[in-house]
This record gives sequence, structure tokens and C-alpha cells, in this order.
Amino acid sequence: MDERDDGRAGLVARLSALPEVRPKASWGETAFFVNPAGRLKNGTYFATIKDHDGDNDRASGLSRPGLWRLSLGPGPAAFEARFGPRPARPPKGGIIAGDWDFTARDRVTPHPVYGWMGWFAVNCPSAATMDDLWPLVEAAHDRALGAARKRLS
Repeated sequence: MDERDDGRAGLVARLSALPEVRPKASWGETAFFVNPAGRLKNGTYFATIKDHDGDNDRASGLSRPGLWRLSLGPGPAAFEARFGPRPARPPKGGIIAGDWDFTARDRVTPHPVYGWMGWFAVNCPSAATMDDLWPLVEAAHDRALGAARKRLS
């Protein structure tokens, strides 16, 4: 699939348009930080877009052509409402316990590594999935904004 047509550019623009968001590309992914007036070194991140496997995160098989993953952190309450109790923290280099298919496209799952913290993940989300998921994106953004403001007070 051509990268220009896979939905990433529109999603990057949509995430970047949220209040006080500053995207930062590093380590082959784009992290979306909430950073009021740019007063923090980076801010508090609430979402990432990643397009390759890392040393401690290979569960989604992001090395496959055309595959990328949106991750977001709406928090424990949102996680538990959707998936039930949060899993235990995995060992370094491991993934959370559960029967989720982290390689599936357009399916919202716990984040394979950070699900224990209340993070979600979805590989190559469709426009319909993003519309359904957007309230959780906003919740993750609001949560990060609150944390950033707390750090500044």
C-alpha cells in the first residue's frame, strides 16, 4: 500500500490539531506530546504512530510492508471498560498475557507492551475505526493535558 494512501498523514494532522500538541519524530516513530506553550522539555505523550519493530516491541510484526500502529493512552479506566482488568506488566522484551492478536489490521487491542498501563493499539486503523476510537484519543489527550499542567504548577 502506498504510504500516502494509508491514512497516516490525515491521522498525523488530526492528532497534531488537538490543543497544545507537539509531534516529535524519533526512533522511527512519531510521538504526540501535550506541551502547553512549549514550556516543558517534551511534554506528556498521549499517542504514537510507529512503523517498525523495536528491540522491546515486536508483537505487532511492524516489519511487514505497509503496516503501522497507532498507540494511545486513555488510561486504566478506559482500558478496563473495554478489555476488563489490566494484565500484569510483562518482563523486559515480553508482551502482556492474553489472547489478543496484536498482528491484526484494523482491530483495537491492548498495547502489546504497555497494556498494563492502560494503553490501546490498532494496526492500520480504517477511517471508521478512527471515528469510533476518537473519543478515546480525546480522553488520552485530556489525560496528558492534565498531567502536563500538573507538572507546570
